[in-house]
Amino acid sequence: MEQNAGPLSDIKSPPNLRRVAIDPVSRVEGHGKITLLLDSENHIHEARFHIVEFRGFEKFIQGRPYWEVPFIVQRLCGICPVSHQLAAGKAVDQLVGVEQLTPTAEKLRRLLHFGQTLQSHALHFFHLSSPDFLFGFGSDPAQRNIIGVLEKYPDLALKGVKLRKYGQQVIAAISGKRIHGTATVPGGMNKPLAVAERDALLVDIKNILAWSQDALALNEQIHTAHPEHYRFATIHSNFLSMVGGGGELELYHGGLRARSATGAMIFDQFDYRGFQDILREEVRPWSYMKFPYLVELGKEQGWYRVGPLARVNNCDFISTPLAEAARKHFREFGQGGFVQDTLAYHWARMIEVLHCAESIQALLHDPDITGTDLVADFDEKRMVGVGVIEAPRGTLFHHYQIDEQGLIVKANLIVSTTSNNQAMNESVRSVANEYLEGNEITEGLLNHLEVAVRAYDPCLSCATHALGKMPLQVELLDADGTLLDRLSKGSNGVIERTV
Repeated sequence: MEQNAGPLSDIKSPPNLRRVAIDPVSRVEGHGKITLLLDSENHIHEARFHIVEFRGFEKFIQGRPYWEVPFIVQRLCGICPVSHQLAAGKAVDQLVGVEQLTPTAEKLRRLLHFGQTLQSHALHFFHLSSPDFLFGFGSDPAQRNIIGVLEKYPDLALKGVKLRKYGQQVIAAISGKRIHGTATVPGGMNKPLAVAERDALLVDIKNILAWSQDALALNEQIHTAHPEHYRFATIHSNFLSMVGGGGELELYHGGLRARSATGAMIFDQFDYRGFQDILREEVRPWSYMKFPYLVELGKEQGWYRVGPLARVNNCDFISTPLAEAARKHFREFGQGGFVQDTLAYHWARMIEVLHCAESIQALLHDPDITGTDLVADFDEKRMVGVGVIEAPRGTLFHHYQIDEQGLIVKANLIVSTTSNNQAMNESVRSVANEYLEGNEITEGLLNHLEVAVRAYDPCLSCATHALGKMPLQVELLDADGTLLDRLSKGSNGVIERTV
């Protein structure tokens, strides 16, 4: 497919087509579906990835005190709650006028985030994606699952379980619980890390480093040994991520960098508090998830990808030595350009797992990590706060506005999966055209579409909290399937009869 192909067609579907749906898409977080429109000879006329669940967090946090927000919004998800808590926490820091945390508070937040990223990446590959690669995309679905992996590859599965468990132990030590704990407060953290808790985490860190290297080697081998993976669901896209001041991979705090598919710089070190100057969101009538794009390039060419593939491509280096060596090897695979292979998301994800393990080890040996100076002094209150973090799935934006009483009056979230929305649709269409076009539709072939979606590690429940009025279409059919009436409500709330 050509570089930066335009958005999927919103033209009405031709008559006499049959619909094939994968509902729900399996082994992803949340609920979504894929629909295909085919003619009598199984030619693909349309392929779309739909998000069909709706969660209105942006609306129902309105009226809540700003200090509650980090703990409310983390309930968006049970897989990546820490990311939402930290992004909201960074926004709340701005609301109370804190620009710089104490060294201990910042390092605790970073340690918490590394634990979150480690456990999320381990969960995604070992539990959700590895069955496809270990057994084959079209293999028996009775075996193509985590139980099948446990039975045939018990040692591998156990390493995956222990990697995730360790990340959750890091989270629990800092926030009190593995899921939906409490840690951030305005301007800092709510409790120190005890020396005994630090020492308990140090016990297994060498194993975690070794297992992370094993997971990386496995993913590299899976990708490089299968040339058919290079083009599978592959698209050429812009990339967006956060980088540190020196251009290094940065997961907690930095400036925004966007590059085109050719590597040309679109912008660099952009202050994320002004993100509305560079990003817009488009609403389409067939999905609850919005479609962001870069303002400079417009709707047609401005869509982009985020997440591990974007981060590893976009950064100039990684600050930890083992992960940096792996990054260089990864970029060599791109032969001087970006690695655009969609399935290389898994390889990049494991480079980040190794980086997280190295970073956790370094932080656990940092004397500041057990300090007790946890909260910075407040400055002048502000009415708007923006927090951005690199969540496991990509760049995550939290934007809040408060009134004089400190109550939320406006909220907007651009979640990582939302940013990948257009790309996931493009990958689905690419796979449909290459593997399903003109063929008899089987479960194995349909799973190829799911493999394409899983590569992005979408968190669909995180991505569907639309702001304002959502488009809606209601159709009335008679017993023979003849369309009798259709009402459509646009994103502006206007209802029209279109039949």
